[in-house]
Amino acid sequence: MAAFPHKIVFFLICSPLAHTDISGIFKSYDKSRFPKPDCKMYHPMEYSYDNDCPDVIQYICATNGDTYENECFFCVDQWEFGSSIKFEKYGKCG
Repeated sequence: MAAFPHKIVFFLICSPLAHTDISGIFKSYDKSRFPKPDCKMYHPMEYSYDNDCPDVIQYICATNGDTYENECFFCVDQWEFGSSIKFEKYGKCG
């Protein structure tokens, strides 16, 4: 009888861990449905500006093959170099 409570505790600990690991296998996220970055909020008000992008890592891959740290860096480069840089996907390129 002494082993019975240990089996319950073991089951209660392992059950949520297994669910978390297995559920990640079956869920697939369609990243094409995620909204594209709204670059209007990162455009500077004046021509001489300081790049004050936040230090947040949310990689963005652009059509030029560059991976940007977050949407702010992507939008600033798009603003500086024109519309030749377009959003491709969230995540690292390649």
